[in-house]
Amino acid sequence: MSKAPSNIDRISDPSGGANQTRVRAYNERLVLSLVRRHGHLPKSDIARRSGLSAQTVSVIMRSLEADGLLLRREPVRGKVGQPSIPMALNPEGAYSFGMKIGRRSAEMVLINFLGNRIASIRKTYPYPLPHDLLAFAIEAIKELSAKIDKKDLPKIAGIGIGIPFQLWMWAEKVGAPHGSMDLWQGFDISKELEEKTGLHSFTQNDATAACGAELTFGRGAEFADFVYFFIGTFAGGGIVLNHSIYSGRTGNAGALGSLPIKEHGSTGQLLDHASIYDLEKMLIKEGKDPAILRDTLSDWSELGDTLSQWIECASDYIAMAIVASSSVIDFEAAIIDGAIPRNILEILIQKTIAKTDKLDLQGIILPTILPGTVGNGARALGAATLPLFNRYLLDQNVLFKAMG
Repeated sequence: MSKAPSNIDRISDPSGGANQTRVRAYNERLVLSLVRRHGHLPKSDIARRSGLSAQTVSVIMRSLEADGLLLRREPVRGKVGQPSIPMALNPEGAYSFGMKIGRRSAEMVLINFLGNRIASIRKTYPYPLPHDLLAFAIEAIKELSAKIDKKDLPKIAGIGIGIPFQLWMWAEKVGAPHGSMDLWQGFDISKELEEKTGLHSFTQNDATAACGAELTFGRGAEFADFVYFFIGTFAGGGIVLNHSIYSGRTGNAGALGSLPIKEHGSTGQLLDHASIYDLEKMLIKEGKDPAILRDTLSDWSELGDTLSQWIECASDYIAMAIVASSSVIDFEAAIIDGAIPRNILEILIQKTIAKTDKLDLQGIILPTILPGTVGNGARALGAATLPLFNRYLLDQNVLFKAMG
């Protein structure tokens, strides 16, 4: 699998800078990011929004069009003057892989430059093992690469990996044999994939990647600051500040699953009370098959009272987590998504809203509580955006500053 050609690699430095090559790279990213955000823009609008001169924008757009990253759309004729020609991202201008590694399943997705899913492959397992997942990733990349024209293979920007940090610490919770998941210690799946495929590889916490998908493709345009909860096998989350993911010093900011929760005099964590894992345990205890939980297209309502009990418990603790988070940062919104059917998610959110109203909110302005828009595929999709942003686009915070 070849890497992207050098004429596209020049758009690889996001930081701007004083020398001409770096400034040009930054300005190209700015133009591409503005077009991506608005769907299509004529040269005059790009110049106005970016602060670049019309001549500079013309040069950049011609270059990006020649590289196959921008496409001309039909001219728009006004009452006077020359018609304007909107430019849009070329869906076939770039591609990217995203891999979600979860405690119960993995998914590999191939997306185009617009973030549209071309195809995906999923694998389930009782617990994740590194060499099995490396083999799955290599085979999935090979299979999905056949979905695009061979001439477009050099346009693949890389692979992003959304993975829980310190996976070996989850062995007991996922029911893995003692010591089996210790193999994750010292195993760098990102490095291994780069060596095996020749693709640039990027890693991010899986829940943070899901938050990034919501920021980029979901409600990111609506709110500058929001706290994000993803209810998967284990609950996790992310934080968006000033239109940008806040990862923190170690990349683990927004680890909301680890948020301390008081229960009957003892202290636990959010993930102990608001995770699908808990529903799985409840079903097993009742002698029911939990396999339905691995399919978000199934009708979970058939789980009856067990599901209702889980929703009651999960909503209690998510409500506490939202209030606790809001006491630290004055979020505009709290967004909840997950590997959950949409009708069940809506019930969970309505229960959470009702329970936040019953908590002590003195000194706290409650954020708007809303469902996420991306759903179960958020972790893989968010991971897939990492190579595209690395090579072609600007951080959302930078983009919004430019637009301002």
